[in-house]
Amino acid sequence: MGDVNGPLSVARLRELVESREVDTVLVAMTDMQGRLQGKRCSARYFLEEVLKHGAEACDYLLAVDVEMNTVDGYVMSSWETGYGDFVLRPDLATLRMTPWYPHTATVLTDVERVEGGPVTVSPRQILRHQLERLAERGLGAFVGTELEFLVFDETYEQAANQGYRALKPVNQYNVDYSVLGTGRIEGLLRAIRNDMADAGMYVESAKGECNPGQHEITFRYADALTTCDNHTIYKLGAKENAARLGKSLTFMAKCNEREGNSCHIHMSLRSTDGEAVLAGDGPHGFSPLMERFVAGQLACLRELTYFLAPNINSYKRFAPGSFAPTAIAWGSDNRTCALRVVGHGDSLRVENRVPGGDVNPYLAVSALIAAGLHGIDNDLPLEPQFTGNAYASAKPRVPSTLREAADLFDDSAVARQAFGHEVVEHYLNAAHVEQAAFDAAVTDWERVRGFERL
Repeated sequence: MGDVNGPLSVARLRELVESREVDTVLVAMTDMQGRLQGKRCSARYFLEEVLKHGAEACDYLLAVDVEMNTVDGYVMSSWETGYGDFVLRPDLATLRMTPWYPHTATVLTDVERVEGGPVTVSPRQILRHQLERLAERGLGAFVGTELEFLVFDETYEQAANQGYRALKPVNQYNVDYSVLGTGRIEGLLRAIRNDMADAGMYVESAKGECNPGQHEITFRYADALTTCDNHTIYKLGAKENAARLGKSLTFMAKCNEREGNSCHIHMSLRSTDGEAVLAGDGPHGFSPLMERFVAGQLACLRELTYFLAPNINSYKRFAPGSFAPTAIAWGSDNRTCALRVVGHGDSLRVENRVPGGDVNPYLAVSALIAAGLHGIDNDLPLEPQFTGNAYASAKPRVPSTLREAADLFDDSAVARQAFGHEVVEHYLNAAHVEQAAFDAAVTDWERVRGFERL
């Protein structure tokens, strides 16, 4: 394929199209669930039409549930509004090769209204707005996301046909940091790592995790928007690699009763000139800005948890002794706290341990920025760090259900000020749709408990 790693220029794409090394361009947006949706365009059509005019897609892509069912309650898209189109405007900074699809490039898009202007409820636009708020204060955010996943021997089709029951994990024991254990599926891990590198990402490492069949691949941090873009592309590529090798993997927050899949989010701030601004001469090596930034995270965590844990299943992770947090506290290199401060000097950063593998990264990072700005703008003081086992503490708790998190989000003045009422109401409707679907479901657990015994 030649030297095409990393971002592609339009000129280089034209060369690859002319040499027939690229014949397809995947034009994609991120939906509310954090998934890529879009079209496979012929490369000629992309170059001749989409570059100039964008591509069209039905606006229901930001108004459906996880099953792609049309649901009531959305202002921007409904039967009453006719389910019209919006425009997918390519962001050429994201143009890259897609190694898991032959002869294919991918470009991510911003979502615009046909009549002009952004679709404010699109996840990428929500993050752009928070980054603009940071820039107004002379700041920029740098982020790393750490996604865990579980791998099974069954294909996705076999897993579905089995009702996702009795799946065989690729490892039969805890392979946390085990070189031997990761070696059992190095073929898949290596394929994912190499494909991501060929798609322009800086791969750091792969390691085993606690739950049998659980693994994690990490990437070098980048500016917030780039990291979130890479996160969504990585999830797609990881699943496609698993499928190609006859296996399946899941990022769902809690697949079974053991450890769930986390997505720890590391964030630091720099000035718009590139200077690290969180380290200083204060306690713990913090600057006053760092103290206010962490204080804002603590103050807003409960009311913004919905953007960190967006599904019914997300809340199953929050269990004592599970390495998923329950207590809203901060500590230096303390994995029992919701906020773990790590690094020093220019590498000083905050790790938020609340999100699971099911998180929409754009929404989660937006929430972290909004919380941090609340602390900075209101000069919030930082409470003392927590030492010891936060699971056993009397600290405030992370919301334990989607219903609780949605109610807190609804009542949050910080959310409405940071994101706007349109965004808050749109995503509240998504939460209510998810909650209603779960409330109407009868589970295997209920049948086992009640079929004969009650």
